[in-house]
Amino acid sequence: MSANLPPSDRLKNIRGIVLDVDGVLTDGKIIYTDDGHELKQFHVQDGASIKLLIEHGVSIAVITGRRSPMVARRTRELGIAHVTQGVSSKPEALQSLIADGFPDDNLAAVGDDIQDLALFAEPMIRLSITVPNGHPEVLRKADWITERSGGTGVVAEIAEHVLKAQSRWPF
Repeated sequence: MSANLPPSDRLKNIRGIVLDVDGVLTDGKIIYTDDGHELKQFHVQDGASIKLLIEHGVSIAVITGRRSPMVARRTRELGIAHVTQGVSSKPEALQSLIADGFPDDNLAAVGDDIQDLALFAEPMIRLSITVPNGHPEVLRKADWITERSGGTGVVAEIAEHVLKAQSRWPF
């Protein structure tokens, strides 16, 4: 268990989780093949946990500054309806997702790099989460630093704590 886990009352009110991709759902490395294709690696436990969160009423959104066919494929496979890629402003992207039906309060945001700090500062973000290999400034500003590093099942860790706090953990 994480020593800096936020109080249960903050976790039990989470209605939606906004995820970054590179450095959170992946280890942050971008691999290019000789023929110009990009490769990303996702952790299977994150996928199962995202589905579990959705099944138990916690909305999931993905907001990323890069565009990637792998992200489109993975989010489609997992049933994530709220996905925005290639954004320059994560707060503006969140406002667009809210206008399209994503919850507008009691949100958690998970990010690892400095562009995520603007999202952390949004008033509807009640819990800012980062990974231990996040940017030093993000580590200083986050409410919770997970035990797992980016790409190693971060969402699985978060899902367990959120669903337990909400008395929805099925195991």
